[in-house]
Amino acid sequence: MAGKKERQRKLAAERHQRRLARQVQRDRRTRRWTVAVTAVLVVAGLSVGGVLLAGTSSGSSTTPKAKAKAKPSATPSPTPTAEAEPATHCVYTPAGTAARKVSLPPATPDYKATYTATINTNRGAIVIDLLNSKATCTVNSFVHLAEAAFYNNTPCFRLSTADPYMLQCGDPTGKGSGGPGYEFANENLTGATYPAGTLAMANGMPDNPVSNGSQFFLVYKNSPLPADYPPFGKIVSGLNILQTVAKAGYGPPLSSAGGGAPKEKVQIESVTVKQT
Repeated sequence: MAGKKERQRKLAAERHQRRLARQVQRDRRTRRWTVAVTAVLVVAGLSVGGVLLAGTSSGSSTTPKAKAKAKPSATPSPTPTAEAEPATHCVYTPAGTAARKVSLPPATPDYKATYTATINTNRGAIVIDLLNSKATCTVNSFVHLAEAAFYNNTPCFRLSTADPYMLQCGDPTGKGSGGPGYEFANENLTGATYPAGTLAMANGMPDNPVSNGSQFFLVYKNSPLPADYPPFGKIVSGLNILQTVAKAGYGPPLSSAGGGAPKEKVQIESVTVKQT
């Protein structure tokens, strides 16, 4: 009997040891699985964070884009803007290489003046009332460039026949990347809309709120753009010129932002400004 009981105790001890060994293996597998899952979650989290960070990287494209193409931001940063209008002081910062040599505009604008600009093109004159009391620094820059003959003999290089409905001009190179060698902040964006007849700045928004230079666009049909492009004038004569050009459509070279070179070439011969 003693020998039988001894064998039973020995077998029970062996079974117990096997159970412990199996439990240790299960614990090891559980730990390995937990570590693997945690690593996957960490990598996924870093990937998402990287995408979010990449979405906030800045760019310098100077072209108005449709509202649907604007980059969303969960926590938008405050947009630098000029002082309350009418501004009595303007800041123009040297930036990039000027497409044509031109000095910086005066820092002290004539904020009480009223201006009418005439864009003389090969297809006729486009007359615009400039919004000096609402976009003083933008108007100050435009008047300065006009008086310096910066816009003379330059092409309107991009026509868009889908939102936004506009003709873009103001780059002497005709490539959409040229400017005056300086930049300045946005203004007059609160509640900004872009109905037919609007003159507004083309810039690098929404990536770069301080990227206004010399490029501008003329809206020939109501366009629901985001309020990113400072409106600084209203067409009072010559809107039909833009509409006629738009009907002819566009061709190459095409723009990555939409549209392309107008089939009916538009060349700015000169821009004259009258102070009234």
